[in-house]
Amino acid sequence: MRLHGGNTEEEKKKIKAFSEWQLKVGNGMVDPVSIGDHVSEVLFKLPEEHVVHSNDNAVQDLIDVIYPDFTANMSSRKYLSSRAILTPTNAVVDDINKAILDKTPGEIFTYYSQDSMEDKDIEQNEFDESFPVEYLNSLNMPCIPKRELKLKIGTPIMLMRNLNQINGLCNGTRMIATGCKKNIIECEIMCGSNIGTKHPIPRIEMVPTEIPWPFDFKCTQFPLQICFAMTVNKSQGQSLDHVCLYLPRPVFCHGQLYVAISRVTSASGLHILVVSNEGSTTNITSNVVFEEVFYNLPQDHGTS
Repeated sequence: MRLHGGNTEEEKKKIKAFSEWQLKVGNGMVDPVSIGDHVSEVLFKLPEEHVVHSNDNAVQDLIDVIYPDFTANMSSRKYLSSRAILTPTNAVVDDINKAILDKTPGEIFTYYSQDSMEDKDIEQNEFDESFPVEYLNSLNMPCIPKRELKLKIGTPIMLMRNLNQINGLCNGTRMIATGCKKNIIECEIMCGSNIGTKHPIPRIEMVPTEIPWPFDFKCTQFPLQICFAMTVNKSQGQSLDHVCLYLPRPVFCHGQLYVAISRVTSASGLHILVVSNEGSTTNITSNVVFEEVFYNLPQDHGTS
């Protein structure tokens, strides 16, 4: 659905072949890889035209692939909105975003969250004292912004909450930080029907619905995260001209690889860097698909 139409017969054939490969990955129908006498059910070989190899610094190499001439182009909204690095885990996303932010010129602004437990009755006071603020500050949850948010003017950021859907301020909206004030961050939307509009983003209270701790946690912070890189799950709904999928560890969820490779608008825009168990780059990776998900789908709708 995202792929652009070709202008020549050759381009149309490439687009059709790439589309068919995407659907095979999504349906779990790619050819498995044989390891000795054993045929793996999840491992398969990636098309070589999409594979990025690295001999030294994988993170730096993938940054160079997806953000070429970064310093010269970072002021371009189109340049930043059309590309991203995708990876399965938040920890790797944070490392990549920090590496690119360090390359960005300008003053750095740091915002800290205010973390606390939800207000309870007086009987809970003694229980609350068992969890000091320092402990609450150390907690990291995927659905809640980090304790420390570092930004520079011109940094691409993603909204993590629905604030105003009419104005395009939805969970997943990508924006540019145009002003970093004490109590608000001024942002300009860089994609979708509201592109170019500017909005002040305040700190808000966020309470996770599912936590593994015996208390209700409340975080007051800007609902924003840097999005030079983002998790594969967070990229759902995005359309990008250039995607570099970084796999220092294999995908681990149903359909996760398909989501990543289907973000691009052209076959030439997809790059994949896979790190093997030995630390070298490879063209073999895993594809997690539970075929029973497709069993009850109506036949006339297909499995795509």
